[in-house]
Amino acid sequence: MKLINLSELSGDKQKDFLNSFDTVLTDCDGVLWLENELISGADQVMNSLKSLGKKIFYVTNNSTKTREQLIVKLKHLGFNAEPNEIIGTAYLAAQYLKKHLDPKKKAYIVGSSGIADELNLAGIENFGVGPDVMIPGRDLKTDHEKLNLDPHVGAVVVGFDSHISFPKLMKAACYLTNPNTLFVATNTDESFPMGPHVTVPGTGSMVAAVKTGAQREPVVIGKPSKLIGSYLIEKYNLNPERTLMIGDRGNTDIRLGYNNGFQTLLVLTGDTTMEKAIAWSKSEDEEYKSRVADYYLSSLGDMLPFLSS
Repeated sequence: MKLINLSELSGDKQKDFLNSFDTVLTDCDGVLWLENELISGADQVMNSLKSLGKKIFYVTNNSTKTREQLIVKLKHLGFNAEPNEIIGTAYLAAQYLKKHLDPKKKAYIVGSSGIADELNLAGIENFGVGPDVMIPGRDLKTDHEKLNLDPHVGAVVVGFDSHISFPKLMKAACYLTNPNTLFVATNTDESFPMGPHVTVPGTGSMVAAVKTGAQREPVVIGKPSKLIGSYLIEKYNLNPERTLMIGDRGNTDIRLGYNNGFQTLLVLTGDTTMEKAIAWSKSEDEEYKSRVADYYLSSLGDMLPFLSS
C-alpha cells in the first residue's frame, strides 16, 4: 500500500521528496482550480516549484480549449505559465492527425471549437462543430441519404460536445464503416461531479456512444493513454523516474503516472475521495491498484509549508 501523506513526513523526508523529481506534470481542473475558481495556494505551489528549477507542464484532458485559451486562464488565476508548458488533448489530437492523416482528407468532429481551432492551426480541414439537431418527422434510418456524408472524410475526432445528437452519432458511425478512416478520442473521462446530485456526462460518454455504434475502438489521446506519456518523454527528454504527476483522478491522472513510471501525487480537491483511494489500495484487481498514488495531500496548497522552509 502506498498513499503516503506528505504533510505527515518529517522535514528531511519532505526535502528528499522535493529533490526526487526534476519535472512536474499537473492536471488542471480539480487540482489547480474548480471551474473558474482558484484552489487556495495552488498558484503559489506551482510558481514556487518553477522557481526551484523544476520543469512544469500543465496536462489536461479538456478538449474544449486551445492552448492559447488555457494560457489566458492560467495567467488570469496567477500561474507563471508559458504556452509551451500547456499539453491539451485538442492540441495533441491535431498533432496526431498531422502525422497520420492524408493531407487531402478532412476530419469530422464530434466535439467543440477547441478541437476545430487546433486542427485549423495544424492546417487540417474539418467540420462538424455546433448543433446538428434531429428534425421532427425525419427517419434517418430510412432516409439516410439526407445525412449528406462527405466522401473526403479521413478521420473522426470525438471530444466533449454539448451539442451531441443522433445525427452526429450516425454520421460518425457511417464515416467509421470505412476501415481506413482514423478514429481519435481526446479522452475517456466518464463524468464531472459538480456537487451533490449533479453530474455532467464527460467525453467518455460520447466516445462510448460512437464506438458502440461504429463497433470500433478509438486511438485515445489523453490521460491515461501511453500516447500522451510517450509524447512528453520523447519531445522533452523526460526521465520518468524523476517526473512527478499530480492529479485528482485515479483512473486518468494517477494511471498515467503508473503507465509511464512517473511518481504520483493525489490531491483530494476534485474527483477522488480518500475512501475511494483506500479501497483501491486494498483491491487485488491490477486496474484498481494502478489508480493508487505514491503520495497524497488534502490540497495542493498543503505543499506550501515545506516549499518555503
